[in-house]
Amino acid sequence: MIDAASPGAWEKLVFDSSYNEFKMQAQLYNQGNRQKSFAEMLLNNPQAEKLHFLVSTSVTGYIQQLNGKIPGVLDNLGRHFLQFSQYRFEIINSDINNKAAHQVAINFFSEPMCWHDSINDFLLVSDVAATVTEESILTNLVQLQPFLSVSSIKEN
Repeated sequence: MIDAASPGAWEKLVFDSSYNEFKMQAQLYNQGNRQKSFAEMLLNNPQAEKLHFLVSTSVTGYIQQLNGKIPGVLDNLGRHFLQFSQYRFEIINSDINNKAAHQVAINFFSEPMCWHDSINDFLLVSDVAATVTEESILTNLVQLQPFLSVSSIKEN
């Protein structure tokens, strides 16, 4: 989740850009400026659900800067390794008069990975399409962490 307290420079850019875009786009679904929060807008105008998409356009350039690597997910050597193929932007909370209330989430979806083993709170993974050389596979060791989840699994 990205909010006013997010520490990274990239997150701050996403936060500022998405909040400014929210304030502009919210005018379409808040005639008369009666509702202040995103939740109020949704309650009073179901069409406000479109704000997720409309605001997402403001962060597309920042997502492209990631070059397909999921931010914040590092292997045990401190390298970004996990590639994403899709993402979903959503507004969690916002208020046209209170920037500190603005919260967004960007869910990144990686290409399939192959899970080899668990070592304490680390997962040993490799790309499904990893090149096998002399009966070995290039792997990454990644620590389980908040907001990192496995969305689907397939047994072989």
